Amino acid sequence: MKKIFGVNFNIFLLGLVSTITDTGSKMILPILPMFIKSLGGAGIAVGIVGGVSESIASLLKVFSGYFSDRIGKRKPFIYTGYALSSVAKLLMGLSSSWLHILLLKPLERVGKGLRSAPRDALIRHFSKESNIGKGFGFHRMMDSLGSVIGSIIALILIAHFNFSFASVIMAAGILSIFALLPLHFVKERKSRPLRRKLLASFSELPANLKLFIAIASLFALANFSYMFFILRAQVGFSGINRVAIPIIMYTIYQAVYTILSEPVGSASDRFGRRAMIQIGYLLFALTCFILYFMQSFAALLIAFLLYGASLAFVDAMQRAFASELAPKEILGTSMGLFHTSIGIMSLPASVIAGFLWETVSPEAVFLYGALISLLAALLLKGVKK
Repeated sequence: MKKIFGVNFNIFLLGLVSTITDTGSKMILPILPMFIKSLGGAGIAVGIVGGVSESIASLLKVFSGYFSDRIGKRKPFIYTGYALSSVAKLLMGLSSSWLHILLLKPLERVGKGLRSAPRDALIRHFSKESNIGKGFGFHRMMDSLGSVIGSIIALILIAHFNFSFASVIMAAGILSIFALLPLHFVKERKSRPLRRKLLASFSELPANLKLFIAIASLFALANFSYMFFILRAQVGFSGINRVAIPIIMYTIYQAVYTILSEPVGSASDRFGRRAMIQIGYLLFALTCFILYFMQSFAALLIAFLLYGASLAFVDAMQRAFASELAPKEILGTSMGLFHTSIGIMSLPASVIAGFLWETVSPEAVFLYGALISLLAALLLKGVKK
């Protein structure tokens, strides 16, 4: 099978799709909390939008993974997911109330819910046993590359061309449509259709995988919406800097995420996925502690550098570890349950963060995140390699 940059050509194409999609998505994400506030939403509104979006979408992930096992095909779910996300982005640009975002952002994430588990199953199928981490790490690198490009474009459009938030979002939706082109050339990896029903498939999941999913879900309770990091970055700034600095910080953390994702994935093939994930949990805790005590721009910069590093150690490696622990015949179902479990926690995580932000202090949000992630790192020692 043809390779490019050391990975299967189909993984490269899936990565290219993610690069284009995330360029559009990340034109939106660094400005979304500010857009919500400009439409009348407060801190709790940011938490609700972030949490509801991920949780609703996550409910679909287990079903899309299961049904991709049932029919033995992945691409129909992947294609529909990307198309739906593009349409939702376009509609968000027309919003005149934060309540519109509350409806449309979950719709955009429904697209992710449809595509995530089947796409991860394809990545696993196209990866050799010896380079599972490299395959997932490469894909996350391509995904986060789009994040860097998108946030830079957003900064240029706002700071130099004076685009409104709504105009940037509309442009992002148009761009995302082009992600469907390389997806057309991804080969379908057909498998024998699964005959078992969903609950029967769950009963066959290994105990070690169930334990890991539980711990990853606990960490997800600490890993509240990135939007709170953006709001924290606004503290102490005014004028154009109040918009530009958060976008710059967002770009920095995504750049670190991009640079480290593939090397961390390759390292996990040598040193093990569990060790990489533990490092990621600890880095996230350190990030939150720095933002809790933050008193300077230097601390803010260090925090966002560590934030990007933590995601490079956690995001792709959790997916790779889950796929490694999962039985191949129910790989889609297993990955769907993994995504659904951690995604469901996004709602309470972000609602708790929003509540702490509004009723206690912004600093309390990050103390909460640090303590929960430390607990997850400790419990992860109980998962067998």
